[in-house]
Amino acid sequence: MKIIYIFALLLVFLATFISAGRDFYKILNIPKSATLNQVKKAYRKLAKELHPDKNKNDPQAQERFQDLGAAYETLSDADKRKIYDKSGEEGLKQQGGGDSSHDPFSSFFGDFFNFGGGSRDDGQKHIPRGGDLVMDLYVTLEEVYSGNFIEVVRARPTPKTTSGSRKCNCRMEMRTSQMGPGRFQMIQEQVCDDCPNIKFVTEEKVLEIEVESGVSDGYEISFHAEGEPHIEGEPGDLKFIIRIQTHPYFERKKNDLYTNLTVTLQDALNGFNVSFPHLDGHQVTVNREKITWPGARIKKKGEGLPQHDQNNIIGDLYVTIDVDFPKGELNDEQREAIRTLLHQESKHRLYNGL
Repeated sequence: MKIIYIFALLLVFLATFISAGRDFYKILNIPKSATLNQVKKAYRKLAKELHPDKNKNDPQAQERFQDLGAAYETLSDADKRKIYDKSGEEGLKQQGGGDSSHDPFSSFFGDFFNFGGGSRDDGQKHIPRGGDLVMDLYVTLEEVYSGNFIEVVRARPTPKTTSGSRKCNCRMEMRTSQMGPGRFQMIQEQVCDDCPNIKFVTEEKVLEIEVESGVSDGYEISFHAEGEPHIEGEPGDLKFIIRIQTHPYFERKKNDLYTNLTVTLQDALNGFNVSFPHLDGHQVTVNREKITWPGARIKKKGEGLPQHDQNNIIGDLYVTIDVDFPKGELNDEQREAIRTLLHQESKHRLYNGL
């Protein structure tokens, strides 16, 4: 009887395990508390690594890539994620949201992605391409510091087959004709193929643009085949050029940040303790217990920007102190009190400060 009971428990456990389906958090290698940006970042990173075109000798590459797409589709959608967290993949299927034919890969990289680094036609023959589109993408220094994803809706003309035919693949060829006995004429004429007729229909597509931490101004992000179409070839590329907006408090120089802090003359002489918010909201504290002169520069190590290609390398923050001198006039008694306090002789020095 005891053996039957244990066997029944084992069956229940196996049924539960099977119905739970795939572990989407494990597939994306993220915690269950991951934010939407973390989900997108994890998918983008793994999609490049696991794409079947990059793993042609791996028979399971296509299956892993499909699992990755299903994980992203679920965890990037707030409603689907809520159902999945409560009831797993089986719950999604019961709600009709378990199967999706949408491929998120093109939203991050475009319709084509060249892993080899060459041209799309692999040098076999020249394939006509549409024009590239180049756009400036303005981002904040906060986005450069922390990283972010920006969604852009692309309205793109998409070719669709329609009724009728058209002349295509036209080229010039030489034709030889006999003019008489022993006389031939060679003429050049245009030769075309017959192709199905095409019309362009405007379709909207959401592109996910990753602003990577530490990215530099002028950095180019390309979406393959999202540019202008070509009726007899492939579309061009859509390129976004990062443009970092001017910040009211911080100036960037490579990986370092610079800012100015104004203190009163009293604080400059007596010392001060001031905190201000950084680009991600955490507080930076500047503490001085001695006299601070105008133009003094204080270095806060590791409070700059992460390096774009190596995020573990972080720049510094330099705080330049400005002193706000009091306005108004001092009376004779106050002047004498200052002279007594400072014990300084009056002296002047002329020099080239540049």
